[in-house]
Amino acid sequence: MPLGIPRNSAVVVPYDPEWPLLFEEERRRIVEAVGHIVAGVHHVGSTSIPCMVAKPILDIAVLLHGFEDGERCIEPLESIGYFHKGADEVDIPGDRFFLRGHPPRGSCSDGEEIRTHVLHMYTLDSPIRGNHFLFRDYLNDHPGVAAEYARLKPGLADKHRDDRASYSAGKRSFIREVIAQAGEEVE
Repeated sequence: MPLGIPRNSAVVVPYDPEWPLLFEEERRRIVEAVGHIVAGVHHVGSTSIPCMVAKPILDIAVLLHGFEDGERCIEPLESIGYFHKGADEVDIPGDRFFLRGHPPRGSCSDGEEIRTHVLHMYTLDSPIRGNHFLFRDYLNDHPGVAAEYARLKPGLADKHRDDRASYSAGKRSFIREVIAQAGEEVE
């Protein structure tokens, strides 16, 4: 299955074993562009969890030594196809947000862009970054909890097919519970 769905849609598909390979390709491209600036590039989100149903979009976390380093990354990332959304369009404080995609198939320019990659930049000490990693790692280490999450997502996607914000809101309490449980196990 190729990567990509329209901006506001919430479509989940079965796990694709190509996703980790596509991430590694993308990680190499990002490292070539900004590896001298950043502290790391990581696969996060549901496509990073084996056997998880997911929106066919690669979620990428780029770690920064300091938030100001992100400014130096904008131009190089834009040169490899990313679009910087800017601070006004980001709902996570301390996050720099980039998108990558392409125009809709069969269209010259009209229609909604297809998103294929979402890139978040966080500082190494960002609690949001920590939560992304905790959630991913906990699901990878707890197949029963991962299976629960995999059962939740398709129903929400069917209910909110054209409303990604509502789809995300429907997952929020499950995600918070998992992060809290993961945090307790780490302590």
